[in-house]
Amino acid sequence: MSQSGQQPAIASFRQVLLWPVQLIPQGNDLQIHPYWDYLAATPDTPWNLVQDEFNATSGRFSERRYREFVTFLPFAQRFLYGEGIRGQDDSSYGQSPIRVFTRSDVAQARIKFGGDLEPHLFTVDHTDLYFFYDIDIAILVVEIIGDKLPLDRAMETLFRFGRAYPSHWEQNGQGGHCAEKVEWLDKQGNVLAASDYEQKERYLKFVREQRVPRVASHWEYLLKPLVQHYSDEEGLIRYREIEYQRMPLMSYMAFDDVSCLTRGDLIRLGLVTRPGDSQSLPYSEGFLQDFEARYCYDRYWEPGHEHWGNTRIICNGQSFTVLGSAGEAFFTDKETGIISQFRHQYFLLFLIAHFQKAALLMLSDRLVSAISRLDIDDPESIRDFRKNVRHTLEIFLRFTHRYWFQSVSDQAQSRDLFAMMIRHLDTQELFERTRRRILDMTEYLDSDQLKRHAEIVIRLTVVTTFGLIGTVATGVLGMNLFADADSTPMMKLAYFMAVFVPVTVLTLYTIVKSKRLSVFLDALSDERLSSKQKFMTLFDVWARKKELNE
Repeated sequence: MSQSGQQPAIASFRQVLLWPVQLIPQGNDLQIHPYWDYLAATPDTPWNLVQDEFNATSGRFSERRYREFVTFLPFAQRFLYGEGIRGQDDSSYGQSPIRVFTRSDVAQARIKFGGDLEPHLFTVDHTDLYFFYDIDIAILVVEIIGDKLPLDRAMETLFRFGRAYPSHWEQNGQGGHCAEKVEWLDKQGNVLAASDYEQKERYLKFVREQRVPRVASHWEYLLKPLVQHYSDEEGLIRYREIEYQRMPLMSYMAFDDVSCLTRGDLIRLGLVTRPGDSQSLPYSEGFLQDFEARYCYDRYWEPGHEHWGNTRIICNGQSFTVLGSAGEAFFTDKETGIISQFRHQYFLLFLIAHFQKAALLMLSDRLVSAISRLDIDDPESIRDFRKNVRHTLEIFLRFTHRYWFQSVSDQAQSRDLFAMMIRHLDTQELFERTRRRILDMTEYLDSDQLKRHAEIVIRLTVVTTFGLIGTVATGVLGMNLFADADSTPMMKLAYFMAVFVPVTVLTLYTIVKSKRLSVFLDALSDERLSSKQKFMTLFDVWARKKELNE
């Protein structure tokens, strides 16, 4: 509540959810899986490939899209938009690595919160699915709109709507931290899918059997024909969660009177907590003493200022909140105002930051998966392990050069906000940690391979050295020391076999003992050892005790 006792009214409310999921390659050894082609080829799918303005045949190109484009640096432009007509012929660049699909069958979201008599109806502005070339990650994007929303309903929506599954269950059976009921409606108001947070046994059974959480039914519906990897459903594109069950979100709120918000309101909106008394704080004063310095971007926040619309941006990594005045065109103009930047530039900044984090988590998960499947006693398992690690390294190198940006814009506001996002997400540390793990594993494989090659060279050297004895012995047959040129063929064969068999046995025996003989040769060439020590090393070649311990 405000200090006057009335709850601040939100004239325009928007919430954008981004849900990154990890895609699971199926059925072949392709390094790069074209999931977007799989989706496009699926019959009766509600998803349709988005025809971007850059690729439109009408020739129209909006000024709003131009402003979005020039916000980013050239390398980020190539990532987001690809190259133009001439660039398409250049093998270095080409099309954007992003493929976007959209569906239009879901028109509304009906959400009921615990204690409400009636559910609240939101318009679903768009539902999109993002794929990224060479990275097994997809990001579901859902944007809902509400008008004339009370502050406590907005807080409930931000806190409870984007939940993939319950974290626990309340005493009344409702899913903890979740809405009581979420329903997707079509344009005629028919229910397409509904949440099942209250079905506790289904979630418990799934976790017991599969060791992963079960996705709520309405989110499962929205992703179809993608199917959860550990479910019994059949599907070519399978996914599993890569992050926490609470989806990253963006929110835009235009207040009739933004000055009515207390510090407690601002903190609850910025940190996305449940509603509470406006005159209190959701956490301790000590914990929140640096809230403004850590989380608030107050470039345009100055209570009482006449021209800036009194706009505050709050970012904690997992959420991005924009607050302002509904009466200011600076904040609400759909072409040049903050609302336009929120839906385009800021959205792309948030998308890039969370895509980078999800991609790094996916690469880390691949390493864990490769190690967990390794059986050091199975040569086939070892070969698969080497192949998987090499494959992961190749993907990481391509990710680093194609997708890893620490800055994407030189425009002050976009640059600062992106820096806040990656700082709170701790993406830089995650990148370095993933890089070290991949390189450590690669260095181990390289050193192991060099060790095996060195052992092969040593053994071949030993066999060659001792094979000289046999070579000299067989050379005796060609020196004419014995006048056996006129001997019978059987006699000649006997002479040959008399040399061939012992030499063959000696060579094979040398191979068997090559590892120990290499130690003897090394000792024989060591001038620091006495003759006795050298011969003792020779005797060790046949030492039974050592043989058992090797």
